[in-house]
Amino acid sequence: MTATTAPCAATPVRASRQPSARLRAWATRAPLLPALVFMIVVTQLPFVATLVISFFDWNALYPQARRFTGLDNYRQVLTDADLRHSVGTTVLLTVTVVLVSLVLGLVLALLLNHRFRGRGVVRTLLIAPFLVVPVAAALLWKHVLYNPEYGLLNGLLHYVGGPQPDWISRTPLLAVEASLVWQWTPFMMLILLAGLQSRDPEQIEAARVDGASDWQIFRHLTLPHLRRYLELGALLGSIYIVQNFDAVFTITSGGLGTANLPYTVYQSFYQAHENGLASAAGVLVVIGSIIIATFALRVVSSLFREEVSRA
Repeated sequence: MTATTAPCAATPVRASRQPSARLRAWATRAPLLPALVFMIVVTQLPFVATLVISFFDWNALYPQARRFTGLDNYRQVLTDADLRHSVGTTVLLTVTVVLVSLVLGLVLALLLNHRFRGRGVVRTLLIAPFLVVPVAAALLWKHVLYNPEYGLLNGLLHYVGGPQPDWISRTPLLAVEASLVWQWTPFMMLILLAGLQSRDPEQIEAARVDGASDWQIFRHLTLPHLRRYLELGALLGSIYIVQNFDAVFTITSGGLGTANLPYTVYQSFYQAHENGLASAAGVLVVIGSIIIATFALRVVSSLFREEVSRA
């Protein structure tokens, strides 16, 4: 009798514990629900509306003439010459800014990794460009540096007797790239500096004892260790530069071949009033950003796994 009644007595106890565990789980998740609802309302619902509009031929000036066109807007985005040029400009702008920022950030991180008097002040000054509002940074470069009449660059050239070029009209894309490199190099520097300071000092010291030079240590120890950090900086920088609008709009207003895809979306929506075409281009930008962000999250998770394994 005892053997047969024991399982029956245990069954209601287990059943009574199960709802309490579920209640505790929901109680821990409940504080996150308002933030989740807010995120869905602010981000997901507008994206769904943009996705729906992208399937329509919808001009804001003629709302009664809108009609469903399926994938025609996406086909036009991918085949139109101006839109293809804006995609190429976006890729060129992103690759150039990210690569140059990574190289300069690596150089600055290597310099700041050494102890010297005033290193904290120098680090703060180098971080400052990243803290400037993007529009203010673009205005700073446009008027303080590039202006052909009172800009700093032409002022220095005038002092040495050099030419006085109009930098924006002569090298428009380079002007935009330089302002973005100036603003994003501190971000790359911080990521790479964190990577340098996470190196194993005993491993570096052992390499020096074995007679390794600074270049050999950098090539065979430092660079392999920084690979994940370089990937993270490149991916995070690419996510921003792909969506950059401020510098292009402020410095060149999208002219002289500098219109990237976000500026083309703005131009199609606010100037041509082509809501469907602009929505299709915007959806493509979001898809590209999601793809890059997916790789960035994988790199971040791998970095966390490495730090946990070391601990």
